This record gives sequence, structure tokens and C-alpha cells, in this order.
Amino acid sequence: MSFQSAIENTPALKAAYKKGLQALGSNSSKIKPGNSKKCEGSVDIDTTLVASYPNDSRWDYALGYDGNTYFVEVHSAKTDEVKTVLKKLAWLKDFLIQEAPELNQEPKQFHWIASSSNHILPQSSQSRQLANSGLKLSKELKL
Repeated sequence: MSFQSAIENTPALKAAYKKGLQALGSNSSKIKPGNSKKCEGSVDIDTTLVASYPNDSRWDYALGYDGNTYFVEVHSAKTDEVKTVLKKLAWLKDFLIQEAPELNQEPKQFHWIASSSNHILPQSSQSRQLANSGLKLSKELKL
């Protein structure tokens, strides 16, 4: 199934589908596709679901590229923010199981993109927590 089909078969997200990286707005500059023709579309999960989940720690974005789905959180990369981002990741995984089963079946990766500088040291306990959760932290996402 394609990224677009998976989004369109997710009632909570289907109206939010955008071509290319449009759903990321100014944060699209943090995504570096090797071939823009392989961009399958994007969704602003956070903005789309704010009314349905006003008090939850919502994830930012999903984008399709070359048959894979990339879930991207743009957030300040400080040690005291690790718990916040991991909470968002847990929310996302639950949302995928409960409300987006087709999107959940797509090959996927989870990425935390630092909104500015990365202050989480590679050998820190926080870095190990991220690795154990399957979350990759970087300053940009190269596809």
C-alpha cells in the first residue's frame, strides 16, 4: 500500500494529506530527500489532531519517501526534553495501533530532528534511552 493510501484510509488523518513535504511547512528545510520525486506526501499529525487530542503529547509529522514512512518530531534536543519526546513517541505508537492500522503496517522509522543545537551527548544515558526506543536523533533527516 502507498503512503497516500494508508493516510486516506485513516479517518483522523485523511483530510490532512499534502503532496511532497508541504505538511511540514518551514520544518521541511530539515528534510533532505536524495530524490524529490520519491516523496510520496506528508501529514501534520500534531495540527490535524489537536482538536481530537487537546491534552495529549502529539507527534509532529509523517512523510512517505520511497516506500517507507518516516515519523518526524522537530523538538529542542536537550537532556530534559528526552522524557517529553519519548512520551510523544509512545502516544504515536498507540495512535498507530488504535486508529491507523494500515499506516502502522508500512515500513517505518522514527526520527527526532533537533530544532536547534543537539545537547544530548552520544554516550549519555538519555542517548541510550533513545536508541533503546528506536528513535534516531539528528539535526536533519537525509533520505
